[in-house]
Amino acid sequence: MTGPRPPPARARKDRLLTVHHLNELLLVCSLVLLIAVAAVRLSSRSGLPSLLIYLGIGIAIGQDGLGGIVFHNAELTQLLGYAALVVILAEGGLGTKWKEIKPALPQAAMLSTVGVAVSVGVTAAGAHYLAGLDWRQALLIGAVVSSTDAAAVFSVLRNVPLPSRLTGVLEAESGFNDAPVVILVVAFSTAGPVEHWYALLGKIALELAIGAAVGLAVGWLGAYGMRHVALPASGLYPIAVMAIAVSAYAAGALAHGSGFLAVYLAAVVLGNAKLPHAPATRGFAEGLGWIGQIGMFVLLGLLVTPHNLLDDIVPALVIGMILTLVARPLSVLLSLLPFRVPWREQTLLSWAGLRGAVPIVLATIPMVTNIPGSETVFNIVFVLVVVYTFVQGPTLPWLARRLRLGDGEEAADLGIESAPLERLRGHLLSTSIGPASRMHGVEVGELRMPAGAAVTLVVRDGSSFVPSPTTVLRRGDELLVVATDPVRDAAERRLQAVSQGGKLAGWLGTGGHLGHRGHRGQGGQRGGRAAG
Repeated sequence: MTGPRPPPARARKDRLLTVHHLNELLLVCSLVLLIAVAAVRLSSRSGLPSLLIYLGIGIAIGQDGLGGIVFHNAELTQLLGYAALVVILAEGGLGTKWKEIKPALPQAAMLSTVGVAVSVGVTAAGAHYLAGLDWRQALLIGAVVSSTDAAAVFSVLRNVPLPSRLTGVLEAESGFNDAPVVILVVAFSTAGPVEHWYALLGKIALELAIGAAVGLAVGWLGAYGMRHVALPASGLYPIAVMAIAVSAYAAGALAHGSGFLAVYLAAVVLGNAKLPHAPATRGFAEGLGWIGQIGMFVLLGLLVTPHNLLDDIVPALVIGMILTLVARPLSVLLSLLPFRVPWREQTLLSWAGLRGAVPIVLATIPMVTNIPGSETVFNIVFVLVVVYTFVQGPTLPWLARRLRLGDGEEAADLGIESAPLERLRGHLLSTSIGPASRMHGVEVGELRMPAGAAVTLVVRDGSSFVPSPTTVLRRGDELLVVATDPVRDAAERRLQAVSQGGKLAGWLGTGGHLGHRGHRGQGGQRGGRAAG
């Protein structure tokens, strides 16, 4: 008895990707990217998270839209979604300021553990008793939607002038809570009975510990290596940093830990390590993050079948109301009880629990494992995310103003580009004076740079000149500072301090936290004479 004959060589060849197919694919992908980039301007003006527009693009080119593309590969969507999430978490970690999230770590940890447990339990109970789902479906939906989305949080919060203590909590929470949620979803998607709750808790704790250890170790080793190895081209630094961050995810996952937590923590360490060409690295990572978001959201829009969503709209709205108005506020209240957070801040934290692509990607896990009712779970999660993101995203700035939690425009941190001069044992620092910087109007001598650092060139209105100690700096100026290796960090701290506190930074308490003992001692007398 023989098996089925293999297809003829010509048939196999016809199914392969040819150059013609590649040309068509590149054209479609480039057009989608251009439309998505243009749509960012619309989303920034309207306050809507860009994910809604990208999902709309995917639906528009799908089988019920104008493109008519039929796509049902949930496994491929899950794999590419994981890859995109790794890049998004790396980009978010590189842009996270340690001084902002450090005070928020205990609160973020409670929200990512206790808060997730409360949210899963309350949402699952509501889905079972009010929406009529069986317990496995209810637990899956409760776990999937309990994770706040890093991409949505990073994109929305950076346009909302909130106090740093709140943005630190929300950003750290969105970076941390993916790990326990993935473990829960995988456990609930396994055929057979669900593990006992104490076994799940132990598994979550172990994976989080392994992921945290791997992420911190890889981040520290990577930062050490990047600071002590001079690469031949500046464009290699961003590639190396992203490769280190992604390797943290892979190492954490292969060690049976949380790869998502590992990549986020490694990126936080790298982003705060004063690496060479740091602004260029953040720009490169931001570009990759945008590509990851666009690709992931468009693919999820392709995967959904709009005409199959009609029967799941009402359950999605009911479960979304339970999540938004009961589960999330209760999880915030119980998680933050030990910290005595004011009710206004708790209200904002409750409303700012934004969902996005992460819940939709996680909803593909039961589809891949063929859990009964998994398509219903996916459809409910998709409708819930779209509807409540449309409600929460644009209203978040309004709520912040009503609660009087919005900050005024603050002086932005100074972006400093550092290029190592290996043979000279020094560094060339490049920085621009932004519109909110208090370095405007400061004389070069009043910068009080540490001994071993000097402003060597100023670029103004397209012309460059060597400044004197009495040259007055202006907004839009670009400065080139040469610093020896021992004082490089002190020079960066001084530039940051003056940008935030003006020429008297360190004397009147402004910018003092950026100072350095040797730096103040060496520069204090010069600064005193200049000010006098």
